[in-house]
Amino acid sequence: MKTKLLSTCVFLILAFAFFSFSKAGETNNDPPKFWAWMGADASKSDAHYAEVFHKYKAGGLDAVLINTNADPELLRRLTPLATKAGLEVHAWMFTVNRPGDAIAEQHPEWYAVSRDGKSCYDDPPYVGYYKWLCPTREESKAHILKLVEQLAAVEGVSSVHLDYIRYSDIFLPIGLLPKYNLEQETELARYDFCYCDVCRAEFEKIHHKVPQELDNPAIDMEWKNFRLNRIRAVVNEAYEIVHKYGKQLTAAVFPYPEMADHMVRQRWDKWDVDMVLPMIYHGFYLEDLDWIGYATRQGVSDLKYKPTSLHTGLFIPDLDPSDLRKAIKLALDNGAKGVALFDASALTPEHLAIIREFK
Repeated sequence: MKTKLLSTCVFLILAFAFFSFSKAGETNNDPPKFWAWMGADASKSDAHYAEVFHKYKAGGLDAVLINTNADPELLRRLTPLATKAGLEVHAWMFTVNRPGDAIAEQHPEWYAVSRDGKSCYDDPPYVGYYKWLCPTREESKAHILKLVEQLAAVEGVSSVHLDYIRYSDIFLPIGLLPKYNLEQETELARYDFCYCDVCRAEFEKIHHKVPQELDNPAIDMEWKNFRLNRIRAVVNEAYEIVHKYGKQLTAAVFPYPEMADHMVRQRWDKWDVDMVLPMIYHGFYLEDLDWIGYATRQGVSDLKYKPTSLHTGLFIPDLDPSDLRKAIKLALDNGAKGVALFDASALTPEHLAIIREFK
């Protein structure tokens, strides 16, 4: 009896070890995944998109992130065309930033308010399309999550992809500052959000102090954490919604969590999310190519104990084909599971040839 029991135990141990080794081998040998963000135009024909999707698939892409402006009907039309070409479809949506949102525009009170009292409804920061909603207010949050659910319900979609899932930029990437004739060495009231009545009341209820009356809001950790958690709550509820439909949740995020925290109140290593696509656009930050490897490695390290996988986002206009090859290698060598490219329309035949080299 003891011999039989021992033999059974040995068998189970060996079987488990073999299974674990096999799974590890599968993971290590998975080919890199190549994504591209793309826009959508309802006026263009199905034949046009069938040709476009075929070109992308032949060029080595595995997935497209399609921005239909959160229109589920346009997404429903394009998804079978892309999947027929062999591409995954991810429903790319502007999340907290909602330019052109006809429903939100009927509710001026939904919009985020800066520390100096300016609302994104009629006085957006930086650019006219920065129409940020308040993630604390239940009505605006519910509106965002309804859009998520409508996209998740589309058959054939692999994920809902959250973009602009953050607050407006407190600090712009350093390479963009000259464009706006700005210096940002401290947190400026004009770019610090959200100080609306609802945020003020909710924060005061928890912490018994008022954001507008803080001596230095930039160093008040409770106030900072309050806002980080408001974005996190939107993400985590979106995660529950999309998983209810058997889909995944993916997100475009700032280069690595500590940087995202500092620049846009976005701590994505603490989210419930299946995959992140950090936008490691080295040219925006006046960095050399090797920064792509550094930022990728930092993000992978911050996700070490989470099931979230990381796919490095690259900005194609800053990368000639030779540099693209180096950038992809830097990303993959530093732990990225794939590479996402912004955007598909910027990909030349030479860029696509580089992608095929990695297939």
